[in-house]
Amino acid sequence: KALVGVAGAADVKAMVKEAVSVIGGFSALNVRGKSVLVKPNVVSGQPNPATTNPECVAAVVQILYEEGASKVYVGDMSAFATLSTKRNMRSNGIMQAAVDNGAEVVAFEDHEWIEVKLPEESIVKTAYVTEWIYRADVVINLPVIKTHRSASYSICLKNFIGCTHLKQRPYLIDTSLWEEIVADFNRAYSPDLNIVDGTVSMIEGGPWSGTPAKTGLIIASGDRVAADAVGLGIIKSFGKWEMVTGKGVWEQRQIKRAIEAGIGKSREDIRLVVGGGDGDFMDLIETKINQ
Repeated sequence: KALVGVAGAADVKAMVKEAVSVIGGFSALNVRGKSVLVKPNVVSGQPNPATTNPECVAAVVQILYEEGASKVYVGDMSAFATLSTKRNMRSNGIMQAAVDNGAEVVAFEDHEWIEVKLPEESIVKTAYVTEWIYRADVVINLPVIKTHRSASYSICLKNFIGCTHLKQRPYLIDTSLWEEIVADFNRAYSPDLNIVDGTVSMIEGGPWSGTPAKTGLIIASGDRVAADAVGLGIIKSFGKWEMVTGKGVWEQRQIKRAIEAGIGKSREDIRLVVGGGDGDFMDLIETKINQ
């Protein structure tokens, strides 16, 4: 089964360690002596939860170096309307979080693109993907839990769009198939680990701004679909975003398409593993995730 770890605590680094520990630990990544790309959500210069919490970025970079990584890069490409990415990273605190902990920041728009052929059944037959996905030895996906007015929601699957060329943004291809296109592009790569920032989640609106809710947790999984399903459960439980509340988690179009494509496991093949946390976290687990 695909394991999904979830942990909650006051300390972000402790949450990250715990969520990853309950599914096998960072040692399973074997990062010693390797380069690692950490890919947060930097859609704009807006603060968390429009973008990944800088504390999560700092924690992941610190842990990777503690595990022996030779070099850590933090990279993304912002939405076309908000470029440049580095300016946005300065605005939302992600650049400082990365640099202060020894990581190098990369803006994908400043680098080369790799042509990746997708299966014939994909809506788009060729993806143009940042070279950094292939230059790094290990890739860690670090999205935030948020709602999205075009893609319904944005967590692990949607976070990969920042790795694709601007000319391939879903709204330029077919606005009626946003979610299926998001899933299809994920055929072009497979992250080694997904760590989802649920410290504060966006439960309405998005992607630029929306209603925040303190959720105080971290999700970790090797399976993008499994991690998205748990994050969707969080959004859905607040009952504020019709694009998520109006259907079951497993009926979400991103999820359905990704399962059809073999990108992730289906409901019966996923197991949630709950780590430690405070009273608020345990209440969230009982009343929201396990509903």
